[in-house]
Amino acid sequence: MDGTVLVADDDRTIRTVLTQALTRAGCKVHATSSLTTLMRWVSEGKGDLVISDVIMPDGNGLEMLPKIGQERPGLPVIVISAQNTIMTAIQAAEAEAYDYLPKPFDLPDLMKRAARALETKRRVRPSTENVSPPGEQDDLPLVGRTPQMQALYRLVARVMNADLPVLITGESGTGKSLIARAIHDFSDRRSLPFVIATAGDLEGVDGPSTLAARARGGSILFDEVADLTEEAQARIVRMLDSFGDTAPRVMATSQTDLMGRMEAGQFRQDLFYRLGGVTVAVPSLRERVDDIPLLAEHFLARSERDGAARRTIAADAMDLIRAYSWPGNVRQLEHTVRRLVVTSPEEVITRAEVEAVLGNQPEIEPLVGGGEGEKLSASVAKHLKRYFDLHGGVLPPPGLYARILREVEMPLIEIALDATGGNQAKCADLLGINRNTLRKKITDLDIRVTRRRKLM
Repeated sequence: MDGTVLVADDDRTIRTVLTQALTRAGCKVHATSSLTTLMRWVSEGKGDLVISDVIMPDGNGLEMLPKIGQERPGLPVIVISAQNTIMTAIQAAEAEAYDYLPKPFDLPDLMKRAARALETKRRVRPSTENVSPPGEQDDLPLVGRTPQMQALYRLVARVMNADLPVLITGESGTGKSLIARAIHDFSDRRSLPFVIATAGDLEGVDGPSTLAARARGGSILFDEVADLTEEAQARIVRMLDSFGDTAPRVMATSQTDLMGRMEAGQFRQDLFYRLGGVTVAVPSLRERVDDIPLLAEHFLARSERDGAARRTIAADAMDLIRAYSWPGNVRQLEHTVRRLVVTSPEEVITRAEVEAVLGNQPEIEPLVGGGEGEKLSASVAKHLKRYFDLHGGVLPPPGLYARILREVEMPLIEIALDATGGNQAKCADLLGINRNTLRKKITDLDIRVTRRRKLM
């Protein structure tokens, strides 16, 4: 890697880590805790890449992006932020950031993105008016720092102005309708109506045309489209085929496998292909366990803003919340937290109180189980299919083969090390590889081998 990187972050540890890693990779690094200093370096022509935090003592890193674009057109900027909401991803996309990563970030991943930014020209996105939609942006419950949610945020930011229908899939309670609303509210159609269509809107000869007239070039959402009758589905097809130049954007949500329904003859094939321009798959809460504490804290803060007493959750109580399977996903978590806020007599919510609430709620398969009887190859295939779906109609970045191998190899070695108590000789024997090969992989993958315990 070759080039000069400008790093702006008010956290000294992050500046030190990035400086050391980039320097070892062959880059020159200028690091600062001030956006003022960063902008001075940019105006002086320094730097081939900028890595900047968002919240800084003297300003907002996202607000600096248009100024950087004016001063140095084509200078790539990678945004890193602890503000792990869909808002940050969308604002970064609107401000034409080269890339966006949430904190805490994976250092090897950031280094790869930095290398790609230095080696390739900045991809220029169509300019968008940086206007915020009505409503309370920061109150959107679409928060999460896990890779699944960050990939979702980036996909939403890419498709919000694409002239394609959007199919949003996911279990009940994951926030599918919120994703649809966010796509509309941050798109160039935000000043036009957002209409949620019902089965009644499709009845009668004039139903579909009246629905299209209500949308007036805005957005139409068919919520849980799989529940519509075959007659209603046929009317949607005819309506979509009749749209002219002022056609509204069409979105649909479904918690069932539409392709499976179509193949079983339970959903119209022509409608399936008309709705599936881009598929946005919203992960279940079980697929992003590390976001559960973040969401719980979000709902506690929201309750306090709504006038409820201040509450916190004890560490062992949070462990129990993380371990629960959450069949109702984010919606169930929100209701549970609100109930705990009301019923807890003390400021700190205890494990016993969480047990009492969750004991009366349904469970599904354990987090560490699932897929019983399913072949490993089938499980991997599902994850790979989801990865491709998250990119919509766009191919994933080059280097997919090596990236997937790393994603499989790293947890395999980590789990094997845990199972053997950190004994590398036993681990190498378990994996069936040479001990020197194992050591090299541990170094290459930056796997920590200290303080490991044998799994029970």
